[in-house]
Amino acid sequence: MAALETITTKSDPAVQRIADVTKHSRASVKTTLIEDTEPLLECIGAGVEFIEVYASDATDVSDELLDLCREKAIPVRLIDYSIVNQIFKGERKAKTFGIARVPRPATFADLAARSGDVVVLDGVKIVGNIGAIVRTAYGLGASGMVLVDSDLATIADRRLLRSSRGYVFSLPIVLAEREETAAFVRDSGMGLSVLDHDGDVPVTDLGARQERLALLFGGEKRGHSDPFGQASSTSVSIPMLSAAAESLNVSVSVGIALHERAGHNLAADR
Repeated sequence: MAALETITTKSDPAVQRIADVTKHSRASVKTTLIEDTEPLLECIGAGVEFIEVYASDATDVSDELLDLCREKAIPVRLIDYSIVNQIFKGERKAKTFGIARVPRPATFADLAARSGDVVVLDGVKIVGNIGAIVRTAYGLGASGMVLVDSDLATIADRRLLRSSRGYVFSLPIVLAEREETAAFVRDSGMGLSVLDHDGDVPVTDLGARQERLALLFGGEKRGHSDPFGQASSTSVSIPMLSAAAESLNVSVSVGIALHERAGHNLAADR
């Protein structure tokens, strides 16, 4: 690939575009910042539309990323290191990043069109946990996720993009209210399995269930909410060797449950 052009002045329109995307209080989120090589590769592979990809001129750009950008006709330019420092100021300074157009929000129809299990997070607010769950859900074959009362305005939230390593655009993730989510689960015919400390059946029983499931995980402080409790068909617990450990981190619980369901989900057409 030919030598990359380097942006050496703050007056370049790209610098203002990047600065605008990093603002925390944007009224409308139409573009977003994808940071680091792995998330860039994942998002490009998932079909996310990129305006341009950038790298600090003090960084060696991955050949794999350059080849993929060339294949997808995505412009790539370097930016003078001092300008990168000014753009991100006190924030973590990404060495490689890109500006992408935010895909349309996923809907329940997108989930209904797939055949694997759906992970429902009710009141899980720690973005790092949500991001870890996104990666696990994608890796173990879940067909999508629903986030209820997550405090996220968009799945293009930069914190979630970072913690998920860019996988938020690789499977449908729906932001929804509790009542509409409970209605979707009921109307879809999926069995609802609620992970609960005092569940009636052990998590190992999930592997024997042949139907598609909605796997519900509540926030660690208060568990799942009433609308889901009224609709639940099965409560599931993860056996613990020590009663002193009251609960596992929700991302760990999701991983255990999805591992039990991996045979079903990995065979499903997502």
